[in-house]
Amino acid sequence: MIRVLVVDDEPQILRALRINLKARGYLVDTARTAAAALHAATQHKPDLVVLYLGLPDREGTEVIRGLRGWTTVPIIVLSGRAGSADKVEALDAGADDYVTKPFAVNELLARIRAVTRRITTTDGAVRQARIGTHTVDLDKRAVTGDDTEVRLTPTEWQLLEHLLRHPGKLISQQALLAEIWGPQFDTHANYLRQYMARLRRKLEDDPARPRHLLTEPGMGYRYHP
Repeated sequence: MIRVLVVDDEPQILRALRINLKARGYLVDTARTAAAALHAATQHKPDLVVLYLGLPDREGTEVIRGLRGWTTVPIIVLSGRAGSADKVEALDAGADDYVTKPFAVNELLARIRAVTRRITTTDGAVRQARIGTHTVDLDKRAVTGDDTEVRLTPTEWQLLEHLLRHPGKLISQQALLAEIWGPQFDTHANYLRQYMARLRRKLEDDPARPRHLLTEPGMGYRYHP
């Protein structure tokens, strides 16, 4: 059973999420401060953390960094801050996804399901993925599934592989640019736009309305299985 730690200073939100998550079979722990969150994470070893940024005793990004010092547990951030700079800061600190308040509970639950699909894989290693009618084999670096051969450049493979190995995870533009082109290219968002457009043309059934290689405006990109 998947264990979720929910961290928020609003009792109503804690109660609502506890009820909804327990009804869907999750084990749920809660905390209302950063200190309590870090203590609970150490004691209970959650499989997923849902974390509000505006905690009374410490910034949520500090909690993310504290967790990332010893665990790779997925973290979904909640925040009332809609600015892209806050979202990017949280993602770069190590968050996996970002939901802005006020949010629909169903949307958050969908994000939780997307993240927990990665938790429940046998060894966490993604070797094959489906995009439209194509099967992408990361070990063989081959794309199969229709009558035409799809050839990807080395850079396209790097970008695609990074997204596919983190299914459902929102990856910031800066993280992708640093991973593929190096930290000195962290402002070259146009590179990502061009390469994502090329991947969609080659792999998506309808590149204008992609279902798998998704853009989160102002934040980054994700692969939706």
